[in-house]
Amino acid sequence: MKGFFKFLFRIFFFPDKPFLFKLIRILGYFPDQIALYQLAFIHKSAGLTDQKGHPLNNERLEYLGDAILGSVIAAYLYHHYPYENEGFLTKMRSKIVNGSHLSQLAVKMDLDVLLVNKLDPAQNNKHQLEDSLEAFIGAVYLDRGYERTRRLIQRKIIHNFINLKELEQHESNYKSQLIEWAQRFRKEVTFYTDLEPEDSTRFISYVSIGDTLFGSGTGLSKKEAEQFAALETLKELNLSKNG
Repeated sequence: MKGFFKFLFRIFFFPDKPFLFKLIRILGYFPDQIALYQLAFIHKSAGLTDQKGHPLNNERLEYLGDAILGSVIAAYLYHHYPYENEGFLTKMRSKIVNGSHLSQLAVKMDLDVLLVNKLDPAQNNKHQLEDSLEAFIGAVYLDRGYERTRRLIQRKIIHNFINLKELEQHESNYKSQLIEWAQRFRKEVTFYTDLEPEDSTRFISYVSIGDTLFGSGTGLSKKEAEQFAALETLKELNLSKNG
């Protein structure tokens, strides 16, 4: 009974109740360190700072959550596919944790409604969504530890929103698809790939067709970044076989 009244007390005196109620619905429990979750949804464009002038945004939590999410997904796939080789497992993990897929997961989990930024609504917020999901995972880890985070990723994300059978069937050589299309219609396709300016561990790739810039993608290697950039371009051209 004492714990119940403490729970009500915390809700009553929390200033942003709409945020708290949405967060509880997403998590399925009352968080201990609510400030971590608030920070997880602050994009750097919001321009917020603490009392000492240090920036308040989700970039550090994103860095942490990216590592945690990748390790949980890798372990899950290792046990789920006991007879598949390393190459297959790597491709499956890439399909799950690529930026486009993570941004879709963020929307399915309703994380998009919690974002704080000062970007024009018309701007592409795919990267914001991806970053917010990873930062959210980082907040869960710091709030409740690895085991609780692992269970949340498996139960709330993998089991609810990821169809592994469907992902297995997806054609992953999007770059070849795009090049074949370009050759058929005599279009010139160019990939511009380099290290991400703000994260030297990842690559970012852009695709141009003729003089027009199309999709972009990120990955842990140049090849992976170009594949996801090609996929985004195929989607823009309404040519993707995998939606």
